[in-house]
Amino acid sequence: MTRSMHIMVVDDEETICVALSAWLTKEGYSVETASSGQEALNRLEKKHYDLYLVDFKMPGMDGLQLVAEIKRRQPDAAIIMITAHGSIQSAVEAMKRGAIDYLCKPFDPEELSLLMERVAAAKTIQQAEVPVVDQWDTSRQASWGGIVGQSEALRLVLNEIEEVAPTSAPVLITGETGTGKDLLALAIHMRSEQAQGPFVAINCGAQSETLLESELFGHERGAFTGAVKARRGRLEMAGTGTLFLDEIGEISPKMQVNLLRVLEEKKLCRLGGNQPIDVDFRLVSATHKDLNQLMREEQFREDFFYRINVLTIHIPPLRERLEDVPVLADFFLQKYAQETGKPVEGLTPRAVEILMGYSWPGNVRELRNVIERVVVIARGRMIGADELSFLKVYGGGTRSGPAATLKEAEIQHLQNVLESCDWSITQAAKMLDIDRVTLSRKMKRFNIKRP
Repeated sequence: MTRSMHIMVVDDEETICVALSAWLTKEGYSVETASSGQEALNRLEKKHYDLYLVDFKMPGMDGLQLVAEIKRRQPDAAIIMITAHGSIQSAVEAMKRGAIDYLCKPFDPEELSLLMERVAAAKTIQQAEVPVVDQWDTSRQASWGGIVGQSEALRLVLNEIEEVAPTSAPVLITGETGTGKDLLALAIHMRSEQAQGPFVAINCGAQSETLLESELFGHERGAFTGAVKARRGRLEMAGTGTLFLDEIGEISPKMQVNLLRVLEEKKLCRLGGNQPIDVDFRLVSATHKDLNQLMREEQFREDFFYRINVLTIHIPPLRERLEDVPVLADFFLQKYAQETGKPVEGLTPRAVEILMGYSWPGNVRELRNVIERVVVIARGRMIGADELSFLKVYGGGTRSGPAATLKEAEIQHLQNVLESCDWSITQAAKMLDIDRVTLSRKMKRFNIKRP
């Protein structure tokens, strides 16, 4: 998720300000601190923030007064009350005055991260200005909190989201790597009855089975070596919200059995524990693999497949909706021009022609990375053919030749990216927007080796 929120932490305790600022900065957010309500309001006169973390008990102006004043001056501000465990009633009162949630001292980093993701997701959707589907105009850009495009194919996908989101049935999202399945999952959550709950996501293909089991189910203290305290898992964190399992085709048959039991019984036990815990989340899954083929190979259980595949949404690859390329390119260009502070204004007609002629084996993710790169290297106000010359060797070729199979295109794309990074796994993984473990697994699967 894009870490673009600007956060103000208001607390008279310096240690709290330092701790929250350090953690949130590490998570990628822009953070400033204030030691009093009046200092926060003085800052507010010069700059608006996306989120305010406000301590309840402060000398002079207390948290309740500050919440009311912030909402008066900035009605769209998101505010979270910081409170001690004994002051929950005060936090509830703050929510009545406009705060959206509260955070108890001492802070649990996992709870904090989850809360920030939820606020960021809500902000993204809130700013999206989603058009009514019945009044859809395919000639104009449609932006759903990061889902950008104008093609008929994308319009049909978003129509499907509108249909399935209000239900509580499990949804399976299919599509090639890099098509934006995570954004579809978030859009489903924000339009569902679970929108008031958290959106908890995990990539099942980026972790070992043992680590994934602990991440999903949590563990009790002493459950294994290093488990010095009890920890909630993602299934429990999802609560009455949405659990998004990305790359669900990567999980083992054993894990499928464990998850199926949770989905059927709506109960789980942490690792090392025997106390049942009730859960009532909505499941949204995604995969780029052919699960029917995996079932034929007995690598994916049929009973689990039918449980997660009650509703299905397929997002087409970018090469099948090329009308979205110019809109996406402009969206990413404006985003990275703003982030880098470079005076880049747009793409020349020839540059757009080059982008439209490229096959995009890495889909939207590759297009985003390409635009980020050209913005960084741009010397003028317009992006032209010269800045895009590297596309000839960067990926899977242009549309002028015969189309390769998906597997061949992926292998060629991986090899080209690795070569452009001088076979640095770290740099290539960053360019592909995947982790080192996933890239190494793909190299092993496709027998890709450094010459």
